[in-house]
Amino acid sequence: MSPPPSGAPWRSAFLSNVETMDSPEFNLATLRRASGAGARERRSSILTAPQYYPRSRTCIFRGLLANMDVNPKNDAELNPKGVWESDILTFTTDVRMDKMAELVSVFFPSLILCRSHPLQRQTDAHVSAFEVIAKAEKSELCAWEDGIDLDLRSARGSDPKSPTTGMVGEELWEEGLRRERGKKTPEVPIKTREEKLKGSGGGAVVEATFWTSKPAVQWRVRGRAYVLAPDIESSSEGREVMALLKSRMRRQGGDKNWSFAREITAHFGNLSPMMRGTFRNPPPGRPVSQPVEGDGLALGQQVTDLDDPVARANFRVVVIVPDEIDQTDLSDPEHGRRWLHTYVGVMHGKGQGEWETVEVWP
Repeated sequence: MSPPPSGAPWRSAFLSNVETMDSPEFNLATLRRASGAGARERRSSILTAPQYYPRSRTCIFRGLLANMDVNPKNDAELNPKGVWESDILTFTTDVRMDKMAELVSVFFPSLILCRSHPLQRQTDAHVSAFEVIAKAEKSELCAWEDGIDLDLRSARGSDPKSPTTGMVGEELWEEGLRRERGKKTPEVPIKTREEKLKGSGGGAVVEATFWTSKPAVQWRVRGRAYVLAPDIESSSEGREVMALLKSRMRRQGGDKNWSFAREITAHFGNLSPMMRGTFRNPPPGRPVSQPVEGDGLALGQQVTDLDDPVARANFRVVVIVPDEIDQTDLSDPEHGRRWLHTYVGVMHGKGQGEWETVEVWP
């Protein structure tokens, strides 16, 4: 029997550095797409690509997927140990947070949960996820006008009663995509934005930055984020996410009684009752002058029931599948060192790959 595959070369040092932190905080950087109203004010060309803005916030690292550091007070049913191991980062969030739109529906849909996309089959060992996205952006922009229905382009603005009159930029682009989807796959229902945000999915490119001050090492984790929702094992999107994540996980044992749904509950149980209660807070970002919609929403609650329907409906586990790790060691002021660890060989959804490490100047 062959030994189980080993972890990433950076894994041990990363976890060791994070353990020195008083609180395992990191900065999560994402991209926010400009709203339709804002786009209309800024642009008038139908050939202008959607515009994105950087967003960042501080999050708490919740361990690696399938290798959570269990809180002794966690009374949730846990997955058996020694079945899976991974290098996939996790954190938790509220589905009502603004960043959900940046994790689930940001960037190009053709790169999200789509194994057939030619760029998703990228095999160049030296191409990072961000370079793949850059290629995708160039590809999408070249096909920008071609992707818009010809009738839609020729009729735009000629009829004041047309629903597309006045549309610009991504509004017109999305209308074109909607029509194309209707032509090609009319039997497949298109989920609304709200439905997408509530379910499993994602694929957005993100960067998580850790500054571990005691060892003086900065870790920048670049990759893609996926959301694990209650439908992780019941929806087609959830099953696609599970298959993708398992392709980047390493089986250690033969016990098959391991589930993603149980792992989500374990993460919820790992939180304190007060922290669980935050998922019964009023909607984040809503003006306090407006009435709170929903029963039982208030600040300062404690939740002891692991199946609390309100809290669990809002609770999400987010994972970051790393493609590139930027490790900078500044412990010696006169001789800083830096390494780039890049996941190579295969892209997401295509099985196990390897890591390539190159030392560069800091």
